[in-house]
Amino acid sequence: MTDVFRTESDSLGAVLIPADALWGAQTQRAIENFPMSGQPMPAEFIIALAMVKSACAHANSALGVLPVDIGQAIIKASAEIMAGHHRDAFPIDVYQTGSGTSTNMNANEVIANLAVRAGISVHPNDHVNMSQSSNDVIPTTIRVSAVESTLARLMPSLDHLLRTIEHKAESLAGQTKMGRTHLMDAMPIRFDQSLMAYVDHLLGAKLTIEQALERMRALPQGGTAVGTGVNAPEGFAAAFIVALNQSSKGGYRLMPRAFAGLSAQDEPVALSAALRGLAIVLTKIANDLRLMNSGPLAGFSEISLPDLQPGSSIMPGKVNPVVPEAVAMVAAQVQGLDLSIALAGQSGLFELNVMLPLIANNLLQSITLLSNAMRLLADKAIAGFTVNQAHIAASLGMNPILVTALNPIIGYELGAKIAKRAYREQRAIFDVALEMTDIPEAELKRLLDPVRLTGQ
Repeated sequence: MTDVFRTESDSLGAVLIPADALWGAQTQRAIENFPMSGQPMPAEFIIALAMVKSACAHANSALGVLPVDIGQAIIKASAEIMAGHHRDAFPIDVYQTGSGTSTNMNANEVIANLAVRAGISVHPNDHVNMSQSSNDVIPTTIRVSAVESTLARLMPSLDHLLRTIEHKAESLAGQTKMGRTHLMDAMPIRFDQSLMAYVDHLLGAKLTIEQALERMRALPQGGTAVGTGVNAPEGFAAAFIVALNQSSKGGYRLMPRAFAGLSAQDEPVALSAALRGLAIVLTKIANDLRLMNSGPLAGFSEISLPDLQPGSSIMPGKVNPVVPEAVAMVAAQVQGLDLSIALAGQSGLFELNVMLPLIANNLLQSITLLSNAMRLLADKAIAGFTVNQAHIAASLGMNPILVTALNPIIGYELGAKIAKRAYREQRAIFDVALEMTDIPEAELKRLLDPVRLTGQ
């Protein structure tokens, strides 16, 4: 940052601003007022904010309330921001004024200054912010940024994980492992059955996210300060939606009553809860992988995850399940972010929620973390694990719980005696059952076949 400054003024007086900064007085005050985390608003949010500003300029120009040359200058400047340029021009901390007014004015000032540098006189409030308020712009941007990020990143990652698990299930069809309930030996189950259960869990999470996204597509833009639409011309909101859908993945619509989108953030809260649900599914999958991989001598040792890095600074040769561990940490973080969003959702005070930047940041962080975690889990854990079939077969043959298959023939009581004796003598259940029942050997072998016991 340069040591040369320029002076600008706002309603509170003069402010010194770095001479080469694209922002203006209100942004500079926010920089100085909120030295909280050093964490600016996410890039995805800034890009979505520029999309909103561009669509507003289109709408105002179409309605004849904004001169065409000024509208085009705003649209051009917004396009530069949407393309990822000028990221350092948005330095305001996440933890700022609860309405996000500082970030809205940051965008207004940067867009106006870009237009001025291009030779068009544009005012941040009168032109860039025309027909708008921070109170409808920021809630709208929360929704647009989350929808666009989910469609562009999270859903493709989720679909990739689903395809990877399905392919792995197909490759392991017919291979049987020990079922476990309460972490104790239970009846056999096939690998493809376990893996396809993960698919069903993920599909359920995907459906919940899709339902939340549909709610998020309803926008409160045009409500301005309190939802009444003051200072917005008739037809502005409808024209805004048309313009936004032309520059985005589309499907946005107006809320029936903008008041609802300003005073509360129920839709972002619902999407966050859906992401939390996905995080819980990923935790289950990651923990199952860790347990099946445990060992190699004193654990379950049913699978071997790919060796990715040395696992210990002191124990040579040790390799740990690092990707499932990382995914579990991501899932824990997402659940924490969701709790913060839920608490922020309670801060709808009369006509405005006043924790909007927190909601925006946490929602986008959850989307990013989950998107990255699912691809890593798919590519560096599930796709490459191998089955330790010899170890599994030995364990299955010694599993006393297999006697459950004989219950309809010999009854529960005798079955329990056979299981206890097999466990006590460390013998295969087949051998003990052959001694303690009159079931023919061939029939007993058929009844106790682990593959047959996995059913469909």
